[in-house]
Amino acid sequence: MRKICKATPDHVEGIAKVCTEANWATYSEIYSKEYIENVIKEYYTKERILKEVSHSSKEWGGYFVALDNDAVVGAAGGGMISDASGELFVLYIDPDRRNEGIGTQLLHAITIQQKEYGATEQWVSVQKGNHKGIPFYEARGFLFQYEQEGYSTNDGEHYITLRYKRDI
Repeated sequence: MRKICKATPDHVEGIAKVCTEANWATYSEIYSKEYIENVIKEYYTKERILKEVSHSSKEWGGYFVALDNDAVVGAAGGGMISDASGELFVLYIDPDRRNEGIGTQLLHAITIQQKEYGATEQWVSVQKGNHKGIPFYEARGFLFQYEQEGYSTNDGEHYITLRYKRDI
């Protein structure tokens, strides 16, 4: 049986595993191997995730997890970027569990949290060429707003991020 809940320290290892595996599955054809390794080292270590499940605020609402028989099969997190704007910062699903509604359930949980903080709109950044993420967000009412230079860990690497927004 699947459930969505706020993550606890018990979920740290599962979050790290899902985010790492999903990064490789989603970005291996878009980013360099070195880039993916650097992102995982920066954002998806057990130490960092433990801090991020132990402390939440309006700006970082903490991780939500999708659990299937207590195993983490999806993880997501977001926060407020202004008084009326929420942002989805992270949403990853076990690559073997895509298309089961897990991402939709996680997005819904974060949307409820952000509405409680006063959000009337929600933003997300999606890597240009992410053929898994773009259709997912567009199907849930996010509309393309603009392109911007994406986050990069190395000189000489230039990635484009697409900014999407929806009213909530």
